[in-house]
Amino acid sequence: MLSGIQPTAGSFHLGNYLGAVRQWVALQETHDAFYMVVDLHAITVPQDPAELRANTRLAAAQLLAAGLDPERCTLFVQSHVPEHAQLGWVMNCITGFGEASRMTQFKDKSARQGNDRTTVGLFTYPMLMVADILLYQADQVPVGEDQRQHLELTRTLAERFNATYGGTFTVPDAYILKETAKIYDLQEPTAKMSKSAANAKGLVNLLDEPRATAKKIKSAVTDTGSEIRFDRAEKAGVSNLLSILSTLSGETIAELEEKYTGKGYGALKTDLAEVMVDFVTPFRERTHAYLDDPETLDAILAEGAEKARAVAAETLAQTYDKLGLVPAKH
Repeated sequence: MLSGIQPTAGSFHLGNYLGAVRQWVALQETHDAFYMVVDLHAITVPQDPAELRANTRLAAAQLLAAGLDPERCTLFVQSHVPEHAQLGWVMNCITGFGEASRMTQFKDKSARQGNDRTTVGLFTYPMLMVADILLYQADQVPVGEDQRQHLELTRTLAERFNATYGGTFTVPDAYILKETAKIYDLQEPTAKMSKSAANAKGLVNLLDEPRATAKKIKSAVTDTGSEIRFDRAEKAGVSNLLSILSTLSGETIAELEEKYTGKGYGALKTDLAEVMVDFVTPFRERTHAYLDDPETLDAILAEGAEKARAVAAETLAQTYDKLGLVPAKH
């Protein structure tokens, strides 16, 4: 199992955590899991160097704070394992130009930025993503809908290489993350919670002051009427609050609807604010403990990179051998 997260966001937000990271924590118990902070993907668009370095450590610290355990999974930074870039080049060389041009994320981003500001790295990053997956002979890759096309490319290129040069790569399957509640913006409950939200009050950052988080919950948009029931069409705001409370508390939506029968929106918001504060307070403390001890954090990442390289180097050596590259003598 392999997955990665970009170090471009600073604090994780509630949608990141509930949609992906929380499930990674569970998957480390059942899979040989490799998780990475994908800093090489981050530089496909301009980055401030000091900010990128800080955000890379911050992403790793938050993953550990969320419950990833270096004893149960392999956690590392992508650029610490040079085999990613090396296999990425091989994948570039077996991908058709037309094939790469059809990647919808590239088309969307390049249309927004214009040709002159779009880098070749942005064009070829799906091939680096293919290399990320194939290096570890991953059987499964947790994907959302937006990454499904990249996984199809991974399967295509693995099969193409295997057919041309002989069996080398595991052809991975999508691991569809268990149905989790989609988390919507607190101010625009019909839009997914996102860093690019127009109104900062709609975004719950896990590293915000707990009091600020409670305030955002209490000022969340609700709906006309006072009945607390789950109905995405008619009651988008209340439904979003119920989803968040259900996911964090473990109570089902039906149990919560019954619990709040005859109560107003204020009761729901007050309870959710309390649950959120109970969740974010220890998360922030654990994250800051790792950031305040950079030696320990760097040692964890160095050990993760060593474990990752042990697997990646073997895959790359096999790939180079199949391609006919002359092995380096040490």
